[in-house]
Amino acid sequence: MKNSLKRISKEFAFPGDSESMVAARELVMDFIRPHFSGDLEEIDVLVALQEALANAALHGSQNDRSKTIHCSVAIDSSAFTISIRDPGPGFDVEGATQATKAGANVTTHGRGICLMRSLIDEVIYRHGGAEVQLRKLRAVPSSVA
Repeated sequence: MKNSLKRISKEFAFPGDSESMVAARELVMDFIRPHFSGDLEEIDVLVALQEALANAALHGSQNDRSKTIHCSVAIDSSAFTISIRDPGPGFDVEGATQATKAGANVTTHGRGICLMRSLIDEVIYRHGGAEVQLRKLRAVPSSVA
């Protein structure tokens, strides 16, 4: 029997300063948490969400509370999809992370991007890097397998 969750979604808006990001992360996680199939799935999403929000606040909003970070979450039977957009100009996505063949980051910035890519199945940047979409495929509950 497949997971038959119909698509649910929610929009969020947060002040663009780093002090607001813990509360922002918890609001998003409160919406998502009931739909996780296990702790590992939850931890992966939590850490990646934290990194994406921190980047949006520190780099995109320049830690300015008067700016707004937008976040949308969609959950369906196959994946969790989280999009975070900041008001900044974006960045050079390719230049932000240079890795060795073994995957080690060799730049002074971009460790959060590497971390998100290691935890999330799909990380897509849009609007010149001002928006990131995180897509985590949902784990199949062990009772279904």
